Amino acid sequence: MIGRPYDVLIIGSGGAGLSLALKLADHSVQVSVLSKFALTAGSTYYAQGGISAVFDADDSLESHIEDTLSAGVGLCDPEIVRLTVNNGKTSINWLRDQGVNFTEETNKTGETKLHLTREGGHSHRRVVHAADATGRAVSLSLIDRAREHSNIDLFENHNVVELITAPSLGEANKKAVGVYVLDSQKQHVKTLSARVIVLATGGASKVYLYSTNPQSATGDGIALAWRAGCRVSNMEFMQFHPTCLYHPHAGSFLISEAVRGEGGKLVLPDGSPFMQHFDPRGELAPRDIVARAIDHEIKKRGIDCVYLDISHKPAAFIRKHFPNIYEHCLKFDIDITKQPIPVVPAAHYTCGGVMTDSHAQTDIDNLYAIGEVASTGLHGANRMASNSLLECLVFADRASEDILSKLSAIPTPPEIRDWDESKVSDSDEEVVVSHNWNELRHFMWDYVGIVRTDKRLHRAMSRVELLKREIAEYYGNFRVTSDLLELRNLVIVAELIIRCAQLRKESRGLHFTLDYPELDNSKPPQNTILTPQ
Repeated sequence: MIGRPYDVLIIGSGGAGLSLALKLADHSVQVSVLSKFALTAGSTYYAQGGISAVFDADDSLESHIEDTLSAGVGLCDPEIVRLTVNNGKTSINWLRDQGVNFTEETNKTGETKLHLTREGGHSHRRVVHAADATGRAVSLSLIDRAREHSNIDLFENHNVVELITAPSLGEANKKAVGVYVLDSQKQHVKTLSARVIVLATGGASKVYLYSTNPQSATGDGIALAWRAGCRVSNMEFMQFHPTCLYHPHAGSFLISEAVRGEGGKLVLPDGSPFMQHFDPRGELAPRDIVARAIDHEIKKRGIDCVYLDISHKPAAFIRKHFPNIYEHCLKFDIDITKQPIPVVPAAHYTCGGVMTDSHAQTDIDNLYAIGEVASTGLHGANRMASNSLLECLVFADRASEDILSKLSAIPTPPEIRDWDESKVSDSDEEVVVSHNWNELRHFMWDYVGIVRTDKRLHRAMSRVELLKREIAEYYGNFRVTSDLLELRNLVIVAELIIRCAQLRKESRGLHFTLDYPELDNSKPPQNTILTPQ
């Protein structure tokens, strides 16, 4: 075992993990933060749009609550929604105290205030942002603060192999006590222990072929928690962002929902709008509706993409509000002040995850989950735009309160045996990992994507079962690598998504199936909950 036990070990260095680390460290708690890659490699850094919170005098908490409940199509927990929304302004002010510079404007009376934009599903302007790179501003500010803090140790390129729980050490009670973690640079597995462990690993959208997420979004925390014995819920609700830049050399670049919030129109190749045929809110309908509408038009017309056009706005306005999108599109000879942006949907956000209570506690003692990895009850069947970073902040605060109230009573974890590599060897067939990775992401996109059927789900499950056996054999014989760990986690996440989708015999929110195209209103809406055997 490496070194002394930490008070709290946080897995993940995004908005949720770093916010919690700072809140705990300010109370003299010794915290370790593990980042799979660089500290900026998570989804927070790449978030464009902003954070929803009620600041406008014409807006209200009740309106924000109602919009969130409406987007979640009957599956949001009303108390969790209220808790989260009520803490919006406090969360934004805390970020400002950490040095985040949000975009401001001067009103007619000369008063400077936060500039608020509007996104899909919101009935008012309530999205606080830093131009079109909010996540980067939040991430860099929190990293700077964490680097300065004497009570926080930051470890980059550390990929968790497995959670260690007390039963695995021969103790009866079910509690988290440590982790095995791969130091990717030294290719060595370390053993770390802590009194409290927190999953802040983000989502799982890289299970799909096309995603707006960075490479790190491989569902690690969900898979770790599932293998340790935690329940997961609502994994069928994978959100596809409607507008990802379509260009052969662009990779997966997100075109922020704020572009539509500021008047951008979705049009066909001939320039005609189409969203009015799908929802009276048009471009500002919730993401599930907009993504399905685009998917429908692409398949119906046999076209490669649709277009998002904001060129009718003044060029200076566009460059001011969307400087990063403007500059990025110019790299591909797309001047968004003069021409529309080619866009397609792409996997974006995991609405389900590890089940937690209102203080982010999981089924296992001393194990918490915050941010996208968690299923708190906030998002229901469809996350409303810009509620994700808000959830990270609010539940980091909730977790910190709970941890601080219990920490003194949690004993030092027991001695943990080191990772045993005596019976494995280096692999000379890395192609197996890359082949399985590609196969998994292709069939998940084809069979478990925006539109599903029972037959497609059955085909996907058959392939998952074959891959699981092959990956398990590979994992048991060769030394772990970061790619292998991600693949092992992704195939578990894929199985959980498919199982949840097969259990839901209706179309609700982000889960749309041609076999059950309507809501089932014969009974109250139910969460899809899976329990490890």
